[in-house]
Amino acid sequence: MSAQVADATLDPRTRRLLEAPIVPTLLRLGAPNVLVMLAQASIGLIETYFVGKLGTDALAGMSLVFPVVMLMQMTSAGAMGGGIASSIARALGARRRADADALVLHALLIAIVFGLLFMVVILPGGRWLYAGMGGTGAALTSALAYSNWVFAGAIIVWIFNSLSAILRGTGNMALPAWVTVGGMVVLVPLSPLLIFGWGPVAGMGIAGGAAALLSYYVVGSIILASYLWSSKSLLRPSFAHVSLRWPLFWDILRIGLVGMVSTVATNLTIGITTGLVGRFGTAAIAGYGTGSRLEYLLVPLVFGLGAPLVSMVGTCIGAGERERALRATWAGAMLAFAMTEAIGLLAAAFPHAWLSQFNTDPAMLEAGSRYLRIVGPLYGFFGLGLVLYFASQGAGRLLWPVAGNVLRLAVAAIGGWAALHWGAELGWLFLAQAVALLVYGMVNAIAIAGGAWFGPIGWPSSIRSLLRRTMQP
Repeated sequence: MSAQVADATLDPRTRRLLEAPIVPTLLRLGAPNVLVMLAQASIGLIETYFVGKLGTDALAGMSLVFPVVMLMQMTSAGAMGGGIASSIARALGARRRADADALVLHALLIAIVFGLLFMVVILPGGRWLYAGMGGTGAALTSALAYSNWVFAGAIIVWIFNSLSAILRGTGNMALPAWVTVGGMVVLVPLSPLLIFGWGPVAGMGIAGGAAALLSYYVVGSIILASYLWSSKSLLRPSFAHVSLRWPLFWDILRIGLVGMVSTVATNLTIGITTGLVGRFGTAAIAGYGTGSRLEYLLVPLVFGLGAPLVSMVGTCIGAGERERALRATWAGAMLAFAMTEAIGLLAAAFPHAWLSQFNTDPAMLEAGSRYLRIVGPLYGFFGLGLVLYFASQGAGRLLWPVAGNVLRLAVAAIGGWAALHWGAELGWLFLAQAVALLVYGMVNAIAIAGGAWFGPIGWPSSIRSLLRRTMQP
């Protein structure tokens, strides 16, 4: 890593991350980010709403593809995106402005490589994958029609999310928010136009939703890149004066790759459960897929708090402010737990209010309601584990958050398999999912409270006691 150090004057955004009151700063930075994530989640819900009008088979087809699409979204925006934001935040916190500028090119090259990887794996392997998850007949046909369009544009999705992560690393949460909100406004008429057709525009069916989504990512990438290379940007990236350096690639990849393990585990949990639910029929797949979309909706909501937390923790760690980094982490954890638990309790109490927005098939509603009533009350622990994962990205210490997510996968998969093996009903499969969320949140909380960021884990203690213990030789 370059040892270049810029002058001692900090940019106002960086200074706020290091000195401003923690909770008001997180809320102020998180508000536009929650808005952007709500808008981004709404984009998926808009698609689901209109695709649901095509029938249960189309909805089941989208449910089969959805975990794979979310895998790409979460690896590009959350895992590798978190690595990008953390690297830039830590470079700015340590006053390494030249490295921060150079990280832009390195981040975009990583995005192109991973976008290509998703294309060459999913496009030829989609039929085998979705059939293995229980897709048959018209549902499988719908899944392939949607999947082929989305993953043909995988590079576009990766570039958009990487550009957003670059800006978040500088503390700029507002522009990605406005771009995403603007995209949602455009997609409201564009999605049904391309799905159903109107006038001279021929309807594309389920593929129309994917085509509309890719159009949004293209336009959004152009806007974000234009800002990044303008005089308003904090960074000054230049392809002409940057040489590729492995230490800069590694500074992103060492966080992003470990984070991808966690992301893969999250989506494998949903994907494996989808396959197990498939034993109960197409309507059960549609019900679980629609119900679990609410769990996926929690990801962007928590990400709204997690993204500024990555920047704040990364900047504080880069500047040597360990105590502030931990105080910000626990403030974010309390906010995320409260928000996600409230959503889960409401979903458990009124499941039809969510599910009936997409389809009214009685069998679908029954399966989805059972999922929400059993798993919804544990959503707070999912929010807790996820926000601590984002904070750990900022600290550059992801071992235990990843271990917690892998353990969640094991509990959900083994518990679900055991339920089917013993001939249990669908509810027991969902109970394994609920226990897995509890395990995920508690493992992350205990690890960080025990000092996982600074050395071997000990007994959980107060922040100051923890820091005194971990700083002893």
